[in-house]
Amino acid sequence: MRGRRPVMTDKPIRGQVSFVNHEKEYILIEYDQSSKKKAVRGSISETLRKEGKAQNRIRKIHRYQIGDIVEFKLALSGRGDRMMAENIQYRFNPALDMLLNKAKKENLFSGYLKMVEDKYFVKETETYIFFPVPFSPWQIMPAERELNEPVKFSLEDFDNKEKTTASLLTKKFIPEYHSALKACKTKNPVKAAVVKISPHALHIQLFGGKMHAKISLSENDLNNNGGQEWKTGDSMDVLITYLGAARIVVEQIV
Repeated sequence: MRGRRPVMTDKPIRGQVSFVNHEKEYILIEYDQSSKKKAVRGSISETLRKEGKAQNRIRKIHRYQIGDIVEFKLALSGRGDRMMAENIQYRFNPALDMLLNKAKKENLFSGYLKMVEDKYFVKETETYIFFPVPFSPWQIMPAERELNEPVKFSLEDFDNKEKTTASLLTKKFIPEYHSALKACKTKNPVKAAVVKISPHALHIQLFGGKMHAKISLSENDLNNNGGQEWKTGDSMDVLITYLGAARIVVEQIV
């Protein structure tokens, strides 16, 4: 059986992440030792991080960024030919804190649209910090030619740094979204079709299936279809009472 690599330091060393490769799951950490600048590589594999959380060695699974301040221990690699960072613990990121504080006063930033592991991010221009970009179900996804191009963005949920996301200043939506937005503002009814019936809700489609919503129902409402029970394929008129970038609320017109 292969033995565990010997840890070469007892006290944690503090350093700063200078490079991140999420695809190959490693980071480079710069640190001072005997007044000399050194760098060491450390694994950030998802498997290791899940093991660390399960064993209570880390509190949260952190997505590492350039500028992160971390603590770690030095240990020999599996082949014994170099030192590696082990038991990496994220502490804070001063650059991230600076951006979040700026967002409270002037929430407008510049960056580049990136794709990492099939997910979209914005890399902030000055700090190189990556922020995830959530997309609306009705948003037109960026074309490949738009990757690595400059974008303007704001930050959302910046009071919770673990949940902070980027919102692109320029967004493109499908035509049906604009139709729904107009219907919401003018309070015009929209035709909907029932596609699924669950114990407490009707799941419906609008605009030819381009948009989906649901209507929460009581047991009595489930029979409120001219005295007949609702069936898949039934149609109804609804009002759109709320439409946001990622959520739609409708009510049936009785």
